[in-house]
Amino acid sequence: MFDDADSRKPPQAAHQIGQDLAALSVSDLDERIEILRREIARLEEDRRRKQASQEAARAVFKF
Repeated sequence: MFDDADSRKPPQAAHQIGQDLAALSVSDLDERIEILRREIARLEEDRRRKQASQEAARAVFKF
């Protein structure tokens, strides 16, 4: 009569900076922290790549 999918937790919406955290469980907070850590690492890696590219361009055009 009931599908197992109905008993599963609905997918979480993306974290929004400044949102109310009162309704989140410790597990939910841990999940969001991990998601945000991975996103920070991704942003830092892209920043490093772009910075290296800028430095290489400066070196090419420097006399």
